[in-house]
Amino acid sequence: MRIKFTKMHGLGNDFVMLDGISQRIKLSPEKIRRLADRHFGVGCDQVLVVEPPRTPDADFRYRIYNADGGEVENCGNGARCFARFVRERRLTGKRQLVVETAGGILQLNLLEGDQVSVDMGVPALEPKQIPFIADRYADTYPLEVDGEVYTIGAVSMGNPHAVLLVDDVEQAPVNTLGPKIESHERFPQRVNTGFLQVDSRTETRLRVFERGVGETRACGTGACAAVVSAHQRGLVDDTVRVQLPGGTLTIHWSGPEQPVTMTGPATTVYHGQIIL
Repeated sequence: MRIKFTKMHGLGNDFVMLDGISQRIKLSPEKIRRLADRHFGVGCDQVLVVEPPRTPDADFRYRIYNADGGEVENCGNGARCFARFVRERRLTGKRQLVVETAGGILQLNLLEGDQVSVDMGVPALEPKQIPFIADRYADTYPLEVDGEVYTIGAVSMGNPHAVLLVDDVEQAPVNTLGPKIESHERFPQRVNTGFLQVDSRTETRLRVFERGVGETRACGTGACAAVVSAHQRGLVDDTVRVQLPGGTLTIHWSGPEQPVTMTGPATTVYHGQIIL
């Protein structure tokens, strides 16, 4: 099977973009892992597949696969790349798009330059919606890992996130604590883990350990979840700049029952073909 693809990234969180409208694509977990392999394939954090919509109100549907071959619900950086991809490949002439994902409907707006704004929807905070095992909703929860108790926020942006506050994000145990929280029994579908440093009410820094991927240069849904959790704790204002290893996202959230808006860049790296 010969596949045409486009390599893109959002702040260093990189993707293999596949047009499943103009070409027939049949992917197995093994093929996804081959595409994502940085030594034997193209190399990426996630593979994104563009498909026709299933509902008449949407312009497209897209599916998201982690590097380990597993399908996930949502990806904020991928959503921005998706918007640029369908415009550049002339699959649409619109600058405002409605897109189906496994995590729900997204509204995408292409702005000037490489900037894309995404309405990420209303965050889910009830434990059953995340899903997270807890007796009731709370702004923060204790989570025991290897005999030590950590305080986390739990948020779903269409995919589950745990958010920990740290004094220094550079010294945070991302690659040791991250995988332990990812597979914690209280998160039945595993979880993405954000390590958040709050510098002011409008400036934060974040590192994210993504389930099925590991630490990435950026995580859009992770940035949204981190701002929601910090806002719930009264630490930040409605509009916050989130500095990730790959660059900066601007997140806006005004409170419960309101949608989260994420704005940031999406970059095309190159086009190519691969035989699987």
